[in-house]
Amino acid sequence: MHPFAYVAPSTVAEAVAVLDEHGDRARPLAGGTDLLVKARANVWELDAVVDIKNIPELMNLSVGSDGLSIGAGVPCYQVYDNSEIAAEYPGIVDGVSIIGGIQVQSRAGLGGNLCNAAPSGDGICPLIVHSAVAKISGPSGDREVAVEDFATGPSRTVLGKGELLVSIEVPKPAANSGAAYTRFIPRNEMDIAVAGVGVFVQLDSSGQNFESAQIALASVGPTPILASAAGDSLVGKPVNDETIAAAAALAKEAATPITDMRGTVDQRKQLVEVLTGRMIKQAVERARG
Repeated sequence: MHPFAYVAPSTVAEAVAVLDEHGDRARPLAGGTDLLVKARANVWELDAVVDIKNIPELMNLSVGSDGLSIGAGVPCYQVYDNSEIAAEYPGIVDGVSIIGGIQVQSRAGLGGNLCNAAPSGDGICPLIVHSAVAKISGPSGDREVAVEDFATGPSRTVLGKGELLVSIEVPKPAANSGAAYTRFIPRNEMDIAVAGVGVFVQLDSSGQNFESAQIALASVGPTPILASAAGDSLVGKPVNDETIAAAAALAKEAATPITDMRGTVDQRKQLVEVLTGRMIKQAVERARG
């Protein structure tokens, strides 16, 4: 492994300054569960590692009337152990609770999962369907990017030179809404998704019709996919098997997978259709309480 400097700033400005100085030869250290593996494998040759765990804004986790704020350094277990988050954002808990194993979850978090930009990232689709926004700081100031636009390719993001993900902001879900996420893996746990699906639905006051919906797909394209046509197809429709099956078929069409050692194109597309139907039904159950 290439020798590097370890830096532990206490402010966002200090972290941004180090990242800007070293460019691609510096990386933030949140959980380190991806960074250290890639550094040891010489995927990245680093001159500096910037530990963000001492920066208060990046370790903040709060639930309020406006929504949920997740600092980029907050580990997974703090998210799924929070009873308010579990009650209001079960779809996010679905995803964050299956990232790695318990040991990984004590260090790794949604911020790192998002910045790693793996198409199979289990934390990303739940954030997309919740209309989450990434707050970014850099040498030119602060900006916000919708989570569905954050990843630009496998292991590539919108982050520019010196920029740092500070937090993920999730709006408060409307009444009569529910969300769910699942994936298919060959093993029981600690595996990479062959396909994954996240769904968010809002029902009318009767609970019998869809008012809005978002569907996102994991591990079936170069980035997580917001299947807009599939989600839009539910709007104004009754909650029934026919409506759900039609949306699931559209989600299947939105998938653009490849064949690799974990699965074929046809298998992944079929999985997307099946999992979408299941997650719509589970989201509806949660929306109905």
